[in-house]
Amino acid sequence: MKKLAATQLLLILLVTLTTSVQASVKLQATIDQNIHVILILENINSTIYNETKQTLDITTIPKAIMKNLEQQDITRVRWGYDPEQEIVFNDTTRSIRVEFYLAGSDIINFTFNKTTMNRIYHIQTEWRKFQVNLTHNFSLDFAQYFNTPVANWTYSDPQKYYYYETTEPNSLDPSFKLMLPQTATNVHATGDTITFEVPPIFEDILLSSPFLILGALVIVVIFVLLYRRLRK
Repeated sequence: MKKLAATQLLLILLVTLTTSVQASVKLQATIDQNIHVILILENINSTIYNETKQTLDITTIPKAIMKNLEQQDITRVRWGYDPEQEIVFNDTTRSIRVEFYLAGSDIINFTFNKTTMNRIYHIQTEWRKFQVNLTHNFSLDFAQYFNTPVANWTYSDPQKYYYYETTEPNSLDPSFKLMLPQTATNVHATGDTITFEVPPIFEDILLSSPFLILGALVIVVIFVLLYRRLRK
């Protein structure tokens, strides 16, 4: 009877362990004119979750990123956020979702393909290597989680994204998904720099059009003729 009870207790324990939900931290960055960053912490310890609710605000993570970049003398970077989508706390799943934007010529810039007028983007991803303290005894070390160069990450085409998941043992199972524009072509990564081309936007086409110069000349001629007429 005792053996049966012990066996049942062991089975219950095994079921509990196998059905428990793994805590995780996910980063997603979508590249467009800026970088839209979403950080999601899921199923974290209740004590840590409750403490984080008291200490975390929308500036915490961007400021940690900016501080890390400044230490590398990367200063032409700015950040912002949508007041309606800054932080979401889910008490049921003990999950936290933070959204913000990064921009600036030190992390995202472009040149032009002189033949096609496509924009050639150069994306620097060193910003992901930061550490942030969420409570007095709980921190996230993305510099350690995602130290592998982006060039060695998995690239998915035609979905257009780079993906990396930490293979070393970690209680948070960190992962990073870096999404490119769906129109991106000639995608490649060297070290931590991603390069790709996208079609020109309307302003690019307009500025490169000979009709713009012709139109400007016409306006100048009309202005001169009107000026001369007014002087008579």
